[in-house]
Amino acid sequence: METTQKLEILSAAAKYDVSCSSSGSTRSNMPGGIGNAAKSGICHSFTEDGRCISLLKVLYTNYCIYDCAYCVNRRTNDVPRACFTVRELADITINFYRRNYIEGLFLSSGVVKNADYTMEQLVGVAKTLRLTYKFNGYIHLKAIPGASPELIKEAGLHADRLSVNIEIPSESNLKVLAPEKDYRSVLSPMSLIKVGIEQNKEERRHLRHAPLFTPAGQSTQLIIGATPDTDKQILSLASNLYHQNGLKRVYYSGYNPTNLYDSRLPALSAPPLRRENRLYQSDWLMRFYEFRVDEIVNDEHPELDLEIDPKLSYALRNPHLFPVDVNKADYHLLLRIPGIGVKSAKMIIAARGFRRLNSENLAKLGVVMKRARYFLTCNELTAATVQDLKPEYVRAILTSPVKKGRVPDAIQLNLW
Repeated sequence: METTQKLEILSAAAKYDVSCSSSGSTRSNMPGGIGNAAKSGICHSFTEDGRCISLLKVLYTNYCIYDCAYCVNRRTNDVPRACFTVRELADITINFYRRNYIEGLFLSSGVVKNADYTMEQLVGVAKTLRLTYKFNGYIHLKAIPGASPELIKEAGLHADRLSVNIEIPSESNLKVLAPEKDYRSVLSPMSLIKVGIEQNKEERRHLRHAPLFTPAGQSTQLIIGATPDTDKQILSLASNLYHQNGLKRVYYSGYNPTNLYDSRLPALSAPPLRRENRLYQSDWLMRFYEFRVDEIVNDEHPELDLEIDPKLSYALRNPHLFPVDVNKADYHLLLRIPGIGVKSAKMIIAARGFRRLNSENLAKLGVVMKRARYFLTCNELTAATVQDLKPEYVRAILTSPVKKGRVPDAIQLNLW
């Protein structure tokens, strides 16, 4: 098969893997080398779905020994198949880089023969790029579940980021859709990568020139909507992965209806993109806004509200916590106010050392007052807040399709 045909097949087969981070590490160039990676990101081009990347995103092969119900590359599917050689894929990457098409590589693969053989091929591509071509650009490799610890460690010495995809948010449902897989084979390499990263950080404290080990950390992907797992289960799993396995990112991929003939899969007409978006927003709250999982979803509310963002949903479900006095509240409490972000919360803390803040000051600090005004008080006459109005009325105001937050007359009559 011609190389261009392989590239067409295997780049198309890689589009379902969304855990395609573009940077996150600094790998400086060296004499005689080519390229470099930077924490600031390497995003220059746009994919069809709007993602801005400049990575060659491709599979090593779409042959696979597994028959996962949700995967387009499952072994029982009659789809065009292809496989690169190690040198062939390394040559393509370098030639694309020299033509300024890409600045890095995202490499995944179906599992061919066995996990160790597949992992050897992926490591071989990274080693060829690093050692033969002296390539110092960004490389993201998939760590194949079930591969030997020695291969995982070797991959970490040549890749900037490793990822092991869990795919299904609960092991019981994974066994239904992919009976040949289990959580142990996924969590084991995750733990190994975490230990390797921690050991490498300690080693580099004493030896500045010790080789890097997965400097951009590790990530994983969860498929959303292929199983009846609740948002509470999904976010609880993500939280555990962040805290126990030290992951940098958990990616959420709305199930793209494929293999419609398989009765184990839900009858969806399109990916649940709105749910995917709410999960990303919730993930952001956990990572940057100091939210716990049980503040976002719990036994009473196991699913995210698809109509409003999770931070506003939290505020409306907990009106007893509001309004918050922005001139007295600590940073943690400021982050709970809809319309206040991480940057504006820090600016509020800093500005309070010079004066008491009013609504005009808050607007200048980046606070979205049309949302925040129902949940805070400041150095002014008090306005109607969520305590004065019912949460359902505040929700109606903020979700009303009226420009500039103006309250429709019908709602005003009910409010007052």
